[in-house]
Amino acid sequence: MTVLAVDLGGTKVAAALVEADGTVVEASRHRAPTGPDATTAELEAAIAGVVRDALAAADGPVQGVGLAAAGPVDDATGTTSPINLEALHGFPLRDLVADAAGGLPVEFRRDGVAIVLGEHWLGAARGHDDALGMVVSTGIGGGFVVGGRALVGNAGHIGQVELSGYTGSESLGRTTMLESVASGPHTVEWARTQGFTGETGEDLGAAYRAGDAVAVAAVRRCAAAVGQGIGSAVALVPVSVVVLGGGFTRVADDFVDQVQGAVAAHPLPYVAAARVVPAGLGGDAPLVGAAALVYRRDLLP
Repeated sequence: MTVLAVDLGGTKVAAALVEADGTVVEASRHRAPTGPDATTAELEAAIAGVVRDALAAADGPVQGVGLAAAGPVDDATGTTSPINLEALHGFPLRDLVADAAGGLPVEFRRDGVAIVLGEHWLGAARGHDDALGMVVSTGIGGGFVVGGRALVGNAGHIGQVELSGYTGSESLGRTTMLESVASGPHTVEWARTQGFTGETGEDLGAAYRAGDAVAVAAVRRCAAAVGQGIGSAVALVPVSVVVLGGGFTRVADDFVDQVQGAVAAHPLPYVAAARVVPAGLGGDAPLVGAAALVYRRDLLP
């Protein structure tokens, strides 16, 4: 049994075939850049291209397509309006992918929903009926599994919770949202206002490991902000485990531990008891999560 997994984000669109045990078929991996400067036509071509290229690697029948996209999304209409891709606001993504996939059935959800579902299925949230999955990267997103089932739609948009005591760069016209303060690019931007001369998250991570004072302060500030955001989310939707993934979580070997410390300091005991753990699916989490939308449809409403 094989499904096609497609993941659309702010910097790239990726597609691959995924087997029933979560294995990604290497020969089927394809990706193309997206980005805020891409036109609608360019994005359409990139999405359809990776879908067709990945399907070309199939050596047997493909059951369906699991499609995950940055949100907000509209599950009913199959449209998406990614925060970082204005050219796709209100775009009929499910229809485009279904057409490119030759009419295969498409299960479409927001990327945060897919990622937490994948981690619940095969990753670090396995065995937990109540979990928050979260990504800290170019943006910040997340999703919930509650009572053993995923919360669908736009529930779990944790990057847009408001913080206390922080001001960051503007995101969606606000400077006090978690994503405004603690996303990878915004953390680097803050460090540069403090005298840091690097330009990327990789530069910041190298400086952190070298003991650079500004880099250390930037990473600690990011982790504390993420911990505060998690605390606010878990106060509303209690979970036993928070799975933390995304490229920027690798900025420091102890980043997840720092976030755990911030959560553990929360005054509500049930929030402080939530365990923060690194994602178990690594770089394949978006694709495995998208595939989980088909393989674990039983966990969807």
